[in-house]
Amino acid sequence: MRSIPDLPLLLITILVSISIHLDRAEASTTYQFNPSAQVPISFKSGILKAVTTKWRNAQNLALLEQAVEDYNAEEIVATAPNTASAVRYRRLIVLPLDERFDPPAGVFSHGHVQTGDKMSLPKVFWTAIQQNHAEVPWLFEVSRVDGITGPRVKFPPKEEDPNLTPNYVFLPRWMMQALALRPRDVVDVKLIETVPAGSAVKLRPHSSEFVKIGNHQAVLETELKHYSALTRGATIPFDYNGKRFYFDVVDLRSSPRGEKVPIAKVQDCDIAAEFIRAKDQMKPKKKMKKRD
Repeated sequence: MRSIPDLPLLLITILVSISIHLDRAEASTTYQFNPSAQVPISFKSGILKAVTTKWRNAQNLALLEQAVEDYNAEEIVATAPNTASAVRYRRLIVLPLDERFDPPAGVFSHGHVQTGDKMSLPKVFWTAIQQNHAEVPWLFEVSRVDGITGPRVKFPPKEEDPNLTPNYVFLPRWMMQALALRPRDVVDVKLIETVPAGSAVKLRPHSSEFVKIGNHQAVLETELKHYSALTRGATIPFDYNGKRFYFDVVDLRSSPRGEKVPIAKVQDCDIAAEFIRAKDQMKPKKKMKKRD
């Protein structure tokens, strides 16, 4: 009668060998998470292959998480001159915000997960707000990292599990698209306190249908309340009557001098908002003919 091998011991041996292989193969690209490397788990080929596949997927992600955690500990916390500076900046892994983050009914931001600029951050940033005595609105800059963040992409991100470690930041889909991010790209997030108050903003609707709404100016003023700040060149969404509308931020002026600025606060500001010609009403630019 043939003896049956000790399955748990066999699995442990295989997992250890996979771990060593991945450490060597992926050490040079720990900040790059490749979604295509995540193989679907199936038991059709046997439990052993399913377990090893799951291990490979988890190892790939664990390398990324450890690299981010090490950077935050060694390059930010260890070199900071004081506690306030140590907590105002983090390198994080980005994932899309989804409806599971929607506040309860009755809360101001309820129903505006994707039509506002609110994001979900690790608890360390609450410490940053307290330590730096930051005034509302609390603003954070999210930026790509040269040589670290993956290539720019254009596709709708998928939903992900929000029950993750403190190394993650969750962004609205429009913000991910504006930064050309894909799930599990690496970004820098910083608490900023130098943004001027806004005095005026010009918005270009993508669709002239929005301007035809009878009370569109009132709708605009209401929806802008879900944004703490605006960035010139960004495209932001509003919802009205079950339809989503998009607007380009064409011009921003600061208060009180009305200077043109790249970013301005709109929360708790007396800001004048106006529309310019809708995108679908603009005449296409004529292409210049090349001379022989």
